[in-house]
Amino acid sequence: MRKIAILFLSIVYLHINESCRNQITHGSCQIGSGLKFELSFTSDVHTGPVTGRAFIMLSETDRREPRFMVYTHGIPFFGSDIENLNPGEVAIIDCTVPGYPVECLADIPAGEYYVQGFINIYTEFNRSDGHTLWLHNDRWEGQRWNVSPGNIYSEPMKIRIDHSKKETVKIRCDNTIPPVEIPPDTEWVKRIKFESRMLTEFWGQPIYLGATILVPKGYYENPDGYYPVNYIQGHFSLSAPNGFRTDDPGEGNRRGRRGYEFYRYWISEECPRMFLVTFQHPCPYYDDSYAVNSPNTGSYGDAIIQELIPYLEEHFRMIPESWARLLTGGSTGGWISLALQAFNPDFFGGTWSLCPDPVDFRFFQTVNIYEDKNAFFKEFGWVNVPTSSDRSPEGIVSLTFEQRNRMERVMGTRNRSGEQIDIFEAAFGPVGPDGYTKSLFDPVTGEIDPEVAAYWKEHYDLRAYLERNWPEIGHKLAGKIHIYTGDMDTYYLNNAVVLLEQFLESTTDPYYGGTVEYGDRQPHCWGPRGEELLEMMAEHISNHSPSGTFNVR
Repeated sequence: MRKIAILFLSIVYLHINESCRNQITHGSCQIGSGLKFELSFTSDVHTGPVTGRAFIMLSETDRREPRFMVYTHGIPFFGSDIENLNPGEVAIIDCTVPGYPVECLADIPAGEYYVQGFINIYTEFNRSDGHTLWLHNDRWEGQRWNVSPGNIYSEPMKIRIDHSKKETVKIRCDNTIPPVEIPPDTEWVKRIKFESRMLTEFWGQPIYLGATILVPKGYYENPDGYYPVNYIQGHFSLSAPNGFRTDDPGEGNRRGRRGYEFYRYWISEECPRMFLVTFQHPCPYYDDSYAVNSPNTGSYGDAIIQELIPYLEEHFRMIPESWARLLTGGSTGGWISLALQAFNPDFFGGTWSLCPDPVDFRFFQTVNIYEDKNAFFKEFGWVNVPTSSDRSPEGIVSLTFEQRNRMERVMGTRNRSGEQIDIFEAAFGPVGPDGYTKSLFDPVTGEIDPEVAAYWKEHYDLRAYLERNWPEIGHKLAGKIHIYTGDMDTYYLNNAVVLLEQFLESTTDPYYGGTVEYGDRQPHCWGPRGEELLEMMAEHISNHSPSGTFNVR
């Protein structure tokens, strides 16, 4: 009887434990708090009802506004979806609302804090596939909701938290973020922006493409000259390529100083004469689209090849030939530059991809989406070990995959955080029954959907794509693929590169004839840049131009 009683108590304990785990995971606390926030906005900042997401953010310091301190290792924040909230009505943030990095309000220690309210406004998209979605519409800020024009927020206010007391804090959002100020064109730097016909038709709302162009020395003095192009892929930015700037900011500004030193090189006789171009292609899920055709985001791949680049070649004297169109980029841009080359082997003449995002989904960071059952932990017999997401060059883990995803889930449900994992799922995944993205894994439990994993492999696993299609496209890619990554990449991206390299080195008829290099104990994002990279490209152009002797200088 004693054994039966112990067994019964054990089962009850496990049931309670599992119940607690589920409740915490879903963002509600076992230990309650008397604290509640009521968030509202005035008709002065938004006249009609709002559908979107409401946040409160808590900081122990007033050095910066709390909205600027929300990130993976930032301050606590809490988010809740709102639907048709009218001016003067309240959105409630209490202990049932999920938070990050703490689970809920009751986990905030008692004390004094600066609190700020914020509302991220969504737009209704009536897509051409028949689905209606509510997402944040980019305002040319690069899907950064905390600075997006039109979004509304409160002034920070100081409060004291005492969980033993029942207290309602009223927060009024009466500030609107102003429009983005686009830097003016200069002699060297030009910017273009236009509405994409393809993407606007898909989304049912105007969608824009853009580019920032750095013109080569001698461009105006040589009106008959045409030049090659280095298309630099990366996150949304309106800054000049390579940080180019003509004024010297002084030794105290290292980043600005590098931009000035690049300017000095750019105008020298040693610098290859070519355009440097960055793309702007934000989508309703992220600050860039990953430049692929996707059922969730639309035909961004086609729009870039058929709309954006032809526009540039029409308005600037760019050589409209594959050997003169080169690609580079790091991280997100590393994946995009490799994908654009792989999916358009005839259109581009070579890629130099730095620290690319996962190029083989057997290492989607540290998740094997084809064999792992759960994205949040690895199974080792009776032991479940949390899956890593971020690390230092010394191998010290600074974030788990579950923590990163919990942050994104607090920022936005249905892949609407505007963050990294959500765009992977939106760009690479199929459409779900409700029109939103069908997730690779359950956002609460981490359980992987093998059907979605198979979809990813069929369409966006770059190693699988190259291996499957090498007999048809290999001869078009020989000598064009160059990849660089640190072997202690912060996000474990080097592991997928190793798997891709194994395939590339196995190729015959033709052999890939490119480059894969690893930086010893180097983090994200190691590889050639600036002068070194341009010299590599100049040599490549000279060797692969029709005559084999094109003078880049």
